[in-house]
Amino acid sequence: MLRTRLYRNGVLESAGFPIADVSDHLEDPAATVWFDLCRPTEEDLAAISEELGLHPLAVEDAVHEHQRPKLDRYDSHLFVTAYAVRLDTGTGMLTTSEVAAFATRNALVTVRKDEDFDIDQVVARWDNSADLAKRGVGFLLYGLLDYVVDGHFDAVQSLDEQIETLEDELFSPGTKDRDMDRRTFELRKSLVMFRRTVLPMREVVNSLLRRDLRVIDDAMQPYFQDVYDHVLRVTEWTESLRDLVSTIRETHLTMQSNRLNVIMKQVTSWAAIIAVPTAVTGFFGQNVPYPGFGTAVGFWESNTIMIVLSAGLFVLFRRKDWV
Repeated sequence: MLRTRLYRNGVLESAGFPIADVSDHLEDPAATVWFDLCRPTEEDLAAISEELGLHPLAVEDAVHEHQRPKLDRYDSHLFVTAYAVRLDTGTGMLTTSEVAAFATRNALVTVRKDEDFDIDQVVARWDNSADLAKRGVGFLLYGLLDYVVDGHFDAVQSLDEQIETLEDELFSPGTKDRDMDRRTFELRKSLVMFRRTVLPMREVVNSLLRRDLRVIDDAMQPYFQDVYDHVLRVTEWTESLRDLVSTIRETHLTMQSNRLNVIMKQVTSWAAIIAVPTAVTGFFGQNVPYPGFGTAVGFWESNTIMIVLSAGLFVLFRRKDWV
């Protein structure tokens, strides 16, 4: 699965050409080449590695999965790793797609670790900003990172909506504790994964803004600054959502504890009410004479005592909202 593009003097000249023609295009200083690989092996990257002078460590990181988002600087190129994210609103689970990129003076090589990374969306962004194509590799790299960071922004917005729903369910009388605990755990897990993806992007974009790297010219600086602002917003939003989920969890535990206290008060109150007739009947059941012993008057006296004392305790506990 190979995709290629050639820009010459800021104009898209050709696309879909064989990778063998890349070396011919790279000889032209007015040309900017992009080609994309999906799930390549080290052997697949060997030819272009020699052609572009890619560092062996960068090639190794491009092939192996689960790299952290980062920007590595080598003599002849930059190596960038980033993650596109998607949130399943039904389950609250977060999925990621890893992409690596080699940026040389006049070439950008993207390496997708799986097919879930929608490279077509990146190409569409390039086409929508064709007037910036004359900025070369900086323009291509901007379109890639802009797509990734916008995906982060959409994901954190979806997470915010999910947490708002969780807040509403927290005080809903029909919500089951087990469902609440499961949903809270899933969202917290997604936030932890999302935070690992987003936080390093702040350093990646900030490093690209450094003028000594000479990848971004003055005309592209505002665009990368806009991406950096989005990264900061997503980072701050993520931190606040993580604190909010922790607060929801603590509030839920407190509500459970309060409900348990109410139940214990109710059980204790009813036990006290039941203890009164038990004590009275136990006392009059002793094998000794008592007022009204063996008469109907004594029977009604004992029943009256039980009813009056039980009713008195019930009224007292009711006023204290214990029953």
